Amino acid sequence: MAVRDKSVWLLLVFILSGLVIGGLLGELSKNVDWLWWLSYGDEFGLTSPLTLDLSVLKIQFGLTIKISIASIIGMAIAIFIYRKI
Repeated sequence: MAVRDKSVWLLLVFILSGLVIGGLLGELSKNVDWLWWLSYGDEFGLTSPLTLDLSVLKIQFGLTIKISIASIIGMAIAIFIYRKI
């Protein structure tokens, strides 16, 4: 059972690292003429944070996700590498 839990966490680490590295490569390639399409994507989520004011404690919640072609490719490559390991 512990081996299965470990592989799920490893898969999550691979997917998140693929998304981050792909997103970084997408941002770096948006000024290159023939690689502009890697940065094409959309951003969604809470653009203005949700505020919970309890007069003693103020908490703000916000989450924005930016998906690009490069981050999707990075995630696919990360899953492929995970399956090969």
